[in-house]
Amino acid sequence: MTIVVTTLFVLVLICVATQWIASHTKSQLTGSLNADFRKFQRVFFVPYLLALLSDWLQGPYVYRLYSQYGYAPEQIALLYICGFGSSVLFGTFTGPLADRFGRKRLCLIFCILYILCCVCKISSNFWWLFAGRVFGGVSTSILFSTFEAWYVCQHTEHLVFPSDWISSTFSISTFWNGVLAILSGIAADVGAEWLGFGPVAPFMIAIPFLVLSAVYIALTWTENYGSRCVSLQGSFLEGLRVIFNDPIIFLLGVVQSMFESIMYIFVFLWTPVLDSVGHWPLGLVFSCFMVCIMIGSSMNTLLLNRNVRPSTILLITSCCSAVSMITCSISTGVTFSSPFASFLAFLLLEASIGMYFPAMGYLRSQVIPESLRANIMNWFRVPLNVITCAVLYKLHRNSRADDDQATLRGDQSAFLFNIILSLVGMVAAYLFNKKYTENPSFNDSEDGKLEK
Repeated sequence: MTIVVTTLFVLVLICVATQWIASHTKSQLTGSLNADFRKFQRVFFVPYLLALLSDWLQGPYVYRLYSQYGYAPEQIALLYICGFGSSVLFGTFTGPLADRFGRKRLCLIFCILYILCCVCKISSNFWWLFAGRVFGGVSTSILFSTFEAWYVCQHTEHLVFPSDWISSTFSISTFWNGVLAILSGIAADVGAEWLGFGPVAPFMIAIPFLVLSAVYIALTWTENYGSRCVSLQGSFLEGLRVIFNDPIIFLLGVVQSMFESIMYIFVFLWTPVLDSVGHWPLGLVFSCFMVCIMIGSSMNTLLLNRNVRPSTILLITSCCSAVSMITCSISTGVTFSSPFASFLAFLLLEASIGMYFPAMGYLRSQVIPESLRANIMNWFRVPLNVITCAVLYKLHRNSRADDDQATLRGDQSAFLFNIILSLVGMVAAYLFNKKYTENPSFNDSEDGKLEK
């Protein structure tokens, strides 16, 4: 307990310092002096951050809700897998739909689907919960692709702001994402525990935020589109064709799939790893993770200010994830176990996540063609959903063995698998960094060019 509290205190001090320094960098000051850009950022941030808040609210109590309804671990695993599976089966269609029929419309549909996902949690019936996971899987695909696609199109095509300001927006959103995660954890605990409404409370709390997000989008956003010249099926296949025909897009997709697979698998690993060796204050540990993400977002801004290329930052994050996973595979061994080493490795991974998202968001804005932006971004998420489903299934098979040693071996195997993913991601990031070159002016309308 003392170690975690001390760590959190130190991390908060580092976070405050790095954020203050980052907010006074040249790129941040230049964008903040432009009143039109600040207004545009607010138009994007308000509904997007409300949507992220609603997403975070649902995370902490999903498993406990299913357990309270009386479902066995293997049934809960099936519900989790259903969510990721629906992203694979249905989520890939949301990209072409957004590009063809409008990204604003798809963001409004996200709000509706996620509200339905929350409402389904009221019932203990398995099929209602199953439907809720399907709605949630499709909604997540929209949240992490279409909102960004709308923003990039408005930024570059409609309002024609400098491209390097995109990094500023994504750094800010990543920072506030960490803040919202902490606040959502507190709000979820207040509703579920302090007020005694139970684990369904966070899902009900999320609904008003989704309604507000939808209202704000409807009133303030203008519509933008991708390719509308081809059929829906043609657009769907065109996105896949572009990925495999363009090496630079393919490499970026590999980096995203590998890094985010590690991130999703980690979500299912950190709690049992720490719980297996004593009582850790998981709420404080989670707060440490989120502060590290905020530090990482500030570090991204500081590195950019020192003229470190976003593609190089992406390579750094891949290396950090590899170091973290190698450390975890050693510290979670059956013969040797060091929870504090695992904890430090977890913090390193979270800091790399904070650097990763702004860098990846900017690079996607530069290399993915505008006509297929949401389409390709959803294709990028297919491998990570498939990988996460497979690993989750394997972990729950180990947990059913009623053998602590088998569980530990399963956790270590998952970390070893993550090492493979991180090494593949490192190679792809290295090749991407070699192929991708940026315009030295960094303010021209064509900030990036590809070296094939």
